[in-house]
Amino acid sequence: MGQQKYLWQIPAVLAVLAVFFTILFYLDNKYETPPPYGALGVIDINGRDFLRGDPIFLIDGWLLTDGRVTDKPTYIGEFSNLQRGDLSVSPHGRACYRLTLRYDGEPVVVSVNFPQLSSWYKIFLNETAIAEGGGNGRITFLMTPGDHVLSVETSSGFGYYSGMYFPPALGTQTMLSKAENVQSFAYALAFLLPLALAVFTLFLWRTGGKPGRFFGMLCCFYALYMFRYFVFLFSMQAAPYWFVIQDAALYGLCFCVVRLAALASGPDNDNAWKRVRWGFFAIPAMLLFLCLLIGLWTWAVFLHGRLTDLYYIFTFCCTVLFTLRGRATKGWENGCTLAGGTVFGAGLVLNLFCSNRFEPIRFFWQFEWCGFWLVLLFGAMMIARSRRILRENDALTNHLEEQVEKRTAEITLLLEERKAFFSDMAHDLKAPVFATQSYIEAIRNSSVGVDAKLSGYLEQVQARQQEMARRLQGLSAINALDKIDEKWEKVPVSELFLELNAIYQREAEVRSVYFEAKPPGQDASLWAQPEKLHILFENLIYNAFRATPCGGHIAVSASLGDNILYITVEDTGCGIAEKELPHIFRRFYVGTNNRETGTGLGLYIVQSIVTELGGRIRAISGEGEGTTFVMEFPNYESNMGLDASK
Repeated sequence: MGQQKYLWQIPAVLAVLAVFFTILFYLDNKYETPPPYGALGVIDINGRDFLRGDPIFLIDGWLLTDGRVTDKPTYIGEFSNLQRGDLSVSPHGRACYRLTLRYDGEPVVVSVNFPQLSSWYKIFLNETAIAEGGGNGRITFLMTPGDHVLSVETSSGFGYYSGMYFPPALGTQTMLSKAENVQSFAYALAFLLPLALAVFTLFLWRTGGKPGRFFGMLCCFYALYMFRYFVFLFSMQAAPYWFVIQDAALYGLCFCVVRLAALASGPDNDNAWKRVRWGFFAIPAMLLFLCLLIGLWTWAVFLHGRLTDLYYIFTFCCTVLFTLRGRATKGWENGCTLAGGTVFGAGLVLNLFCSNRFEPIRFFWQFEWCGFWLVLLFGAMMIARSRRILRENDALTNHLEEQVEKRTAEITLLLEERKAFFSDMAHDLKAPVFATQSYIEAIRNSSVGVDAKLSGYLEQVQARQQEMARRLQGLSAINALDKIDEKWEKVPVSELFLELNAIYQREAEVRSVYFEAKPPGQDASLWAQPEKLHILFENLIYNAFRATPCGGHIAVSASLGDNILYITVEDTGCGIAEKELPHIFRRFYVGTNNRETGTGLGLYIVQSIVTELGGRIRAISGEGEGTTFVMEFPNYESNMGLDASK
């Protein structure tokens, strides 16, 4: 079934959308409010009109005067600019709108709100100027029985709106404040919620891939577009120029919607997206260019309007295209994305058909509603994705300790079995290996039937047997090291060096070698197993004894630097050839100077112990130049956070 199980929901959603906007058209539309209606420059008002919940919208009955007409009857919203269909004249200039408020009732304090006056304005009451500025305008006065002449003068030189395009609202302070508060709250929610969602899902801009990034951009563009309400509400200085930013935000919003629909339709539609994407760059570029020409070229505002309508229809067609082409994709997120994109495109087209027939009293325009729902939909999708990621992480965290313990137990058991195997193997092989050595020596000593050829074979067998015996000896040493289960403890370096002097000083005297173990000047300690420390120094110092001739010098020293303890074992022996240095820590590697007695495991064991203590070791030597081993360990005195649980 794939995506087809979601496609049937799109007509259902569009049907619900149609019902919703039909209700909205009659309940939240300035053009569908009840009487009074104005005519021929006069609107009749009585006291009962102020008892209704909604304000009185001054739409009909205005008389327009500009450079071409005088007292022309019009309604607010009939013309978006002063061209009024004549493309040979400028859409800008000066205009005056006049309406007489004929009141019959008790005196009442009323206000008139003039929304989104993108032109400069001056408001007169009974020929007296009482307000001027740009953006939203408001006047308050005492309405007494009789005629009150309301005049609005406008002057504009740029933008695609000029004159008075949005109907004013007349009512008491309570009536106007109620409607304004509801609308301000709605636009504040539509501005802040997308920004909050964009910030909340900021990490998904990367982890969520392209859908996450375009969702975040969609939220930002929608929030920027909805901010226009506050630009005019607070009469910001940018109000006359805001139409350019507003348009750019809307174009970016359309681009994100279609891009998300293309991604949701599946990778098979990448070529289709490449063919249509240029329209989302070319058309907005032309529209923004026309914005700059509106004040210079009389046709610019007309072309801008028609091209904007084409862009809305193009957006709707693209969303429908990707919805139909994406019917084979799977996943509820893809289905919701495609449905949401189609609904937004439908909202744009609906906004065109309702031009000059709909303006909201309390809430949003049609496509603004669709954009708000789209933000909520994608927000819910991103939150669902975040919750899914958190659940997966929680599941991994909950089971991680169990898995680690299980794997640790398995590895520990494997290591124990391996140690036992090598220990048994070393023990079982000792008898036959040394028995073989005895047989070889017996044959060679008896000399019965031993000619030169057989003697050569015996020498080769004996060499192989000695190699095997050497390796068995090393294997026994490694097994003995593994069996050490002594507790870890703090070992002061000064005490360790005193023990080294006590252990090796006499042997050095017998060998006629000068031996010295000099501790550091500052307190220093190692966190270690003392027995393994002694094995480490035993291997290094006995290697030095074997390499150092009579009269030579062996020194063990220590120093501190940057919380690191440096221990050096230095001798003046025969040294190590440069070509052998990279291999001396390899298991079973025997150097040229140690072929007869070496097992090839001493330095390997040294490196293993140093690594286990969290340190590292390196050798500095040259043939005939002596050898220096430098070890670096964490100083326990400065690194009290070291794991002391070993």
